[in-house]
Amino acid sequence: LELIRQNHGVSIEIDDIPLDDEKTYRLYQLGETNGTFQFESAGMQKYLRELKPDQFADLIAMNALYRPGPMAYIPNYIERKHGRQQIDYDVPDMAEYLEETYGITVYQEQVMLLSQKLAGFSKGQADVLRKAMGKKDKKTLDKMKDAFVAGATRQGHPIEKLDKIWTDWEAFAQYAFNKSHSTCYAFVAYQTAYLKAHYPSEYMAAVLNHAGSIDKITFFMEECKRMGLKVLGPDINESQKGFAVNQKGEIRFGMMGLKGVGENAIEFILEERKKAGPFNTIFELVKRVSLRALNKKSMESLAYSGAFDCFKEYHRAQYFINKETNVSGIDTIVTFGSRYQAQAQQQTNSLFGDMISMDIPTPQLPKVDAWTLTELLDHEKEVTGMFMSGHPLDHFKFELKHYNITSLSEFNEVKDAPQLQANTSRQYRLAGLVVDAQHRVTKTGRNFGSMTIEDFSGKTELMFWSDDYVKFQNYLEKGKNVLVQGNFKARYNSDQYEFKPTSINLLEVTKQNCTRQLIIEIPPKAISSGFISFVEKNIKKFPGKASIKFNIHDVLDDMKVGMYTLEKGFTMNDEMVDFLVENKDVEVQVVST
Repeated sequence: LELIRQNHGVSIEIDDIPLDDEKTYRLYQLGETNGTFQFESAGMQKYLRELKPDQFADLIAMNALYRPGPMAYIPNYIERKHGRQQIDYDVPDMAEYLEETYGITVYQEQVMLLSQKLAGFSKGQADVLRKAMGKKDKKTLDKMKDAFVAGATRQGHPIEKLDKIWTDWEAFAQYAFNKSHSTCYAFVAYQTAYLKAHYPSEYMAAVLNHAGSIDKITFFMEECKRMGLKVLGPDINESQKGFAVNQKGEIRFGMMGLKGVGENAIEFILEERKKAGPFNTIFELVKRVSLRALNKKSMESLAYSGAFDCFKEYHRAQYFINKETNVSGIDTIVTFGSRYQAQAQQQTNSLFGDMISMDIPTPQLPKVDAWTLTELLDHEKEVTGMFMSGHPLDHFKFELKHYNITSLSEFNEVKDAPQLQANTSRQYRLAGLVVDAQHRVTKTGRNFGSMTIEDFSGKTELMFWSDDYVKFQNYLEKGKNVLVQGNFKARYNSDQYEFKPTSINLLEVTKQNCTRQLIIEIPPKAISSGFISFVEKNIKKFPGKASIKFNIHDVLDDMKVGMYTLEKGFTMNDEMVDFLVENKDVEVQVVST
C-alpha cells in the first residue's frame, strides 16, 4: 500500500475495496493466484479455473471446501454452479439455506440453521450440535439424533429422508467448517488478489520483500516473469532498501539484500540521491557519499551484484584486481574519493577556502577482459544469494523436473553417506552447468581430470580417471550444460566407494534422446479443436520413436480413458514443451530411457 501511494499517489483503504471487482475475479478465473493468500496451491488453481468464480460467496465456499474430505464435493459444486448438474434437496425446506452453495452442505452455520428450521431446535441446541460436530463428539451426536428425528417428524418430514440427512451430517462432522471463519480468510485473500490485479508491480515487490527464504524469492521472481514484470538486479541509482518499483514499472532488487553492504552506507546513498539526484559516474559516487559509511567492502559487494552496471564506461571485472598492475579498481576509486573528500573538508574549514584548488585528476581504470557469464553469476550469487542475470539452467527446467534427474543437493547427501553409496545398483542422473573443469597429470604421468557442476540446489565435483578421462575429457569445459549418468562403485582393494560416470551428454539433447513416452493427463473439458490441431501438427513436424499416451480423466464420474500411439511416434521438442507448460489444465509425465 505504501509503494502504491509513493508511485501512483493513491491511498487505498483496503477494507473498503469493492467486492464485485471484475479484474480481481478474472485473476481467480485464470488461477493466477501465486503470491496471494490462501488460494495459491496448484490444486486450488486448477479448481478455480474450472469454477470461474464471479462472486465473493464462491471464494468463501472454495476456502471451506479445499481440504481433505470436502474436496470430493468440489467437482459437484462446479458442475452445479454452471448448471450442468441438477440441484436436488432431500426436503424442499432445505433450499433456503443450501441455495447459496448449490445444495451442498459446506458450513457449520448451515447445519445449525437447518436443525432449527427442520426440527425446531433452539439456538442453544443448534450451538451444542455445532460444538459436537466440531469436536467429532459421537456420544453427544447420537443423543441429538433422537431429538432431531422426533422434532422433524412432528413438522411432517419423512423419516427415511431424516435418516439420510443425519447420516450426511455425521459425515460432514469429519470436516465441518465455520462460515464466519472462512469468510474472514476469503476477505483477506480477496484483498491480496485485488492488489495483485490492479497494482501488480507494487504488490509483487511487497511479496518479494516478505518472502523470507531465497527459494521463495526465486519462486516469486519466476511468477513476476510469468506476469510479464521485469525483476532487475541492484542499481545504485534506482534501488531502495528493499524490492521496489522504478519509473517504468519494473521491480528492482533492494540494497539491503546484498551481503557486505552496511545499512549506514545505504542510508547515505539514498539520502544523497534524494538531495542531489542520481550519480552520473562511479567517481561522482565517491565524491558525494561519505567513505566512512561507503567503505571498500560495501563497494565490492555493490560491484559484484551489478549495482554499478549503470555506469557504462566500465564493466564489473575492471573494479577488481588487475593482474598486470596488481591494483584493484575499487582501491583506485576509493583513493580518489578519499583525496577529494579530504580536500573538500579542508576547503570548508579554511578561511581562505576559495584559494585551495580542487583540481584532482579523475583516474581511468585499466582495460581488462570482461568476466565470463559463469564468473558473473558466481559473484552475483555470492552477494545476493541468487543468479540475478539469469541462469543457463533456466532453459532446462522441464528436463530437471521430468527426466528423473537427482538434484545435486540430494546427490551430495549420498556422497557423504557410505551406507547409501553401498547401493551400487542405483543409477543416478545428474544435470548442471560446468562451473569449473581441471585437466591434470599424476606423478606417474597419467592424465586425469575433474569437473564441478552446479544446479539450482548446489554443486558437486566429479573425478575422471584413466579410461573415463579419455572418454569424457571433451565435456570438461566451463560453461557447458551436461547430463551425467552413473553409479557408485567400490574402489579397488578398498571399502570406500566412488561415483563412476557411465555416460555424459549435453543437456540440450536430453528431450530428443531420452524421451521414451510422453503421458498427458487431461480433463475432457480441456480438449479443444486448437489442442487437437497443435498435437497433430507437432507430431507430423517432429517424427521420431517416442510415443504419446493420453489419459482422459473425468473426475466427476470417476471415468478414465487411455489412448496411445501405435504406429507413428514423434521426437520431443521445445514447441511441445512450451505448449504443455502454458496449458495449465494438463498434467505431464515423461517416461525416459
